[in-house]
Amino acid sequence: MHEAQLQFEASQQPARVFTEFSYQTRKSWKRERRVVAQAEHLDKGANPRLVVTSLSAEQYAAQALYAEFYGARGEMENRIKEQQLALFADRTSTEMMRSNQLRLSFSTFAYQLMQALRRLGLRGTEMAQAQCQTIRLKLLKIGAQIRVSVRRVALSLAAGYAFAGIFKRVYEQLQSGA
Repeated sequence: MHEAQLQFEASQQPARVFTEFSYQTRKSWKRERRVVAQAEHLDKGANPRLVVTSLSAEQYAAQALYAEFYGARGEMENRIKEQQLALFADRTSTEMMRSNQLRLSFSTFAYQLMQALRRLGLRGTEMAQAQCQTIRLKLLKIGAQIRVSVRRVALSLAAGYAFAGIFKRVYEQLQSGA
């Protein structure tokens, strides 16, 4: 932690230092385990992280194990949580399994649409890395007037809609197939 703090103080940029060591509890573990430590120092202060693993140092170096293996797992768990909370995948409260399965299918389909919207429509915008909840609230859950005529459908956004520029850009990018 001290080394990470010194690096941070010298550069005023977040600093990360990795190390590993063996550890065994007094009672609950029968053998020593490999522990990978990330000593991180940010603007807010120290941020130590530890991972206990059964993967050997020959399989993964400390930094690769933490950043690529466990970091990717954490990112995957964030995407699952995002689907559960923002796209209502946790609403499986009916008595019949088929209706719960249908709800999960709708949620999964909504998540796939959000991913496609991020990849194709939001590329190059300030919302390109936004979470589903943010996209849903700022870009999709909006008030608008829709006028349908014989030849076209017109969409009029409220004059005070703060994200009209992004909405227009997303529409244009989706139209062009870019």
